Amino acid sequence: MRFPSVETESASGRWLKNDKNAYHCPTKRTKMSTPVCRGGKVPSSVLGPRNQKEDRRRMHLAKFPSSGRMIRTATLNHRNGDCTMGNTGSNRGFASDNYAGVHPEILKAMAMANTGHAKAYGDDPFTLQAEAAFNAHFGPDIQVYFVFLGTAANVLALAAAARPFEAVICADTAHIHVDECGAPERFTGCKLLTVPGVDGKISVPEIQRHLHAVGFEHHVQPRVVSITQATELGTVYTPREIRDIADFAHEKGLTVHMDGARLANAAARLNCELRELTTDAGVDILSFGGTKNGMMYGEALVFFNTDLAEDFQYVRKQGMQLASKMRFISAQFKALLEGGLWRRNAAHANAMAAMLARLASEIPGVNITRPVEANAVFAVLPPKAIPLLQSEFSFYVWNEEAHEVRWMTAFDTSPEDVKNFVEKIRLMF
Repeated sequence: MRFPSVETESASGRWLKNDKNAYHCPTKRTKMSTPVCRGGKVPSSVLGPRNQKEDRRRMHLAKFPSSGRMIRTATLNHRNGDCTMGNTGSNRGFASDNYAGVHPEILKAMAMANTGHAKAYGDDPFTLQAEAAFNAHFGPDIQVYFVFLGTAANVLALAAAARPFEAVICADTAHIHVDECGAPERFTGCKLLTVPGVDGKISVPEIQRHLHAVGFEHHVQPRVVSITQATELGTVYTPREIRDIADFAHEKGLTVHMDGARLANAAARLNCELRELTTDAGVDILSFGGTKNGMMYGEALVFFNTDLAEDFQYVRKQGMQLASKMRFISAQFKALLEGGLWRRNAAHANAMAAMLARLASEIPGVNITRPVEANAVFAVLPPKAIPLLQSEFSFYVWNEEAHEVRWMTAFDTSPEDVKNFVEKIRLMF
């Protein structure tokens, strides 16, 4: 990695410059573009003498999944600490479905909820209507709680199911293990026990390996099996696979939690209903995602085993996830679930990922590395091509050593976006 070779001093601090990047004085409100090293650290020689601690705090960007090898190439906007992976211009990126905007029907629903006053903390008609929509999809014998964030949904679900001396079994690529900054372990007190899985999916034999010390007081006691649907590697569990895990878990006295941040994508891929992957498959608790599928924000906790929801209202409050103006989350879910918007959004994102994989695989030198079953595409590229491509389109480098990248599509990804991206890859090769 190259760092500035020329330094000049100004009256207000250090200015740094090289032949490719201009590094402006950190004490001024100016834009600064800088490479970020592995681990998210920038050497002090790149930062000015002032505010170095704050600058380092803003640059905690590098992210490592189970392999410990994920890296995000970042551009830092020094004005506000905003970080993006690659290009920040007009091109639609492929970094994450979180990059997408909000679906117009969701915005319209929020605007309608913004008329007049409504009772706070969920005692409003919008929340009642959203709960009815969940009943229509998942069945009448459930309890639903709305929260702001996906990490909060997962953490609170695990807190409801396990005690501090117990453990959660999950894939080594699971979001709760890799991408939640230790929040599940900190806030529940539980230990995460990981298994390798295949393409992000775990199975009964792998779960069974962690059950050898049940009843032994020196070891944590397994209590929860957590699976992700669709997985972090873009694969999906079939209803039969989920049922097999749930039957085994329940036989052993374990609870099944599903991180369903992209459950809609899995259901669209399998052309099935949401309840077929949850209610009917034996899932006990679901973290149901909305943000990645066209909502502005908001996730839902769905309890199928309602005994686990006892006193959950207090758990949610202590977890700082009780929204006072809950109607603005509820109205979004109502719009998402009624009329099939959830399926249309997810199916379109999946179709764009399939198109991207198909067109990119036709280019010599591009190797699609994992099954494309939802809205994620993983590919190996020549290492020199990656930064050049990132200069125009944002995406993540998933495995630095293997030069494996991840491309994500969203509800608003267009065929033109895909074609433009693939054409750029083709020109580079």
